[in-house]
Amino acid sequence: MIRKVIKINEEKCVGCGLCANACHEGAIAIIDKKAKLLRDDYCDGLGNCLPVCPTNAITFEEREAAQYNKEIAPKRVAAKESPDSHSQECGCAGSQAKAISRSSILSAPKAAKSAPSYDNSGAASSDSQLRQWPVQIKLLPVNAPYFENANLLIAADCTAYAYGDFHNKFIKNRITVIGCPKLDEGDYTEKLTAIIRENNIKSVTIVRMEVPCCGGIEKAAVSALKESGKFIPWQIFTISSDGRILEN
Repeated sequence: MIRKVIKINEEKCVGCGLCANACHEGAIAIIDKKAKLLRDDYCDGLGNCLPVCPTNAITFEEREAAQYNKEIAPKRVAAKESPDSHSQECGCAGSQAKAISRSSILSAPKAAKSAPSYDNSGAASSDSQLRQWPVQIKLLPVNAPYFENANLLIAADCTAYAYGDFHNKFIKNRITVIGCPKLDEGDYTEKLTAIIRENNIKSVTIVRMEVPCCGGIEKAAVSALKESGKFIPWQIFTISSDGRILEN
């Protein structure tokens, strides 16, 4: 029969596993670090996997396919969720999108808090201000709920290592996305444009290193702002290799 099923572009797939977790029928598995549609009759054609894919690697296609087997799907899901299941369908647990509540962490009992770290002077270091996970641009879902009404931080990943008070100065009260245009394949513009266009972003802060290759993340962020068609306040900070904020 001719019907609608999902199609996975393996070149775009990063093997994060978000689609496998989102599929209610257990139709997708991560095999050899790529998402695979296991069988046509496992796929109901509703596409719960599409919006969670961070690289837009999943689309619909209409083709000759076996009819969806609604009888076998619950059994597959039960097997997938079983504590004894160790299949590759779990994907990368570190890429599962989640918001982080700082207020709940601060109000947690002392025994549940992580031990403070100390610098060479014996003073306790600052608490983390991170508000969501994941942070890598390549892994971020476009429509994550934490993007709604967010102040967005787009940062080159080295900036957090170079600037000592990065969490309090930049991450605090912002949703953080990071990347390295020199090491990552492809351009960030399309992904950043989709995030800005499809969510109510209140402001954008761009933080880059002074090195020339870091201009790629600035260019991608500025291009995304323009291509989104929205008028959003934005600012750029440049960090020196010795950890200072430079004047732009």
